[in-house]
Amino acid sequence: MDGFRAVSYVEGGTCRLVSRHGKEFRMFAVVAAAISRDLAPHAAILDGEIVRPGEDGRPLFYELVRSRACGPFAFYTFDLVWLDGGDLRERALVERKAALRKLVPLSPQAVRYVEHVASGTKLFRAICELDMEGIVAKQANAQYTPEATTWAKIKNRIAPG
Repeated sequence: MDGFRAVSYVEGGTCRLVSRHGKEFRMFAVVAAAISRDLAPHAAILDGEIVRPGEDGRPLFYELVRSRACGPFAFYTFDLVWLDGGDLRERALVERKAALRKLVPLSPQAVRYVEHVASGTKLFRAICELDMEGIVAKQANAQYTPEATTWAKIKNRIAPG
């Protein structure tokens, strides 16, 4: 999802969305409040993207950049770092994704679960056909590290952006 990478810190009925540079995304207070409601009563740290989804579900990155005060916004989460006092960083990605799937509501709300696929070939083809930017991949057995070095970004070379 093409948006702003953020880590969501949920605890005590509140949520903070923090950039990879450590700055809090205060302009997304509405989505942060909705995330805390969606995940109550849990305390969690989730990794994901703040996205402005279009009516067709595709991300509208330029709308996100231009009108940060307007929504709707959603937090597309792809990794679970910590849950209810338990540090999950040393577990394999597939284990963290299984715990994340149980945590995130099934019906799309402020927090949306990003599915894991075993092979990205079909997904990449679909992304290219939709003229989207690309995909991000990580090995299924990988531990969590906040550095981008554990992720592989595979760009659609003919897409805009």
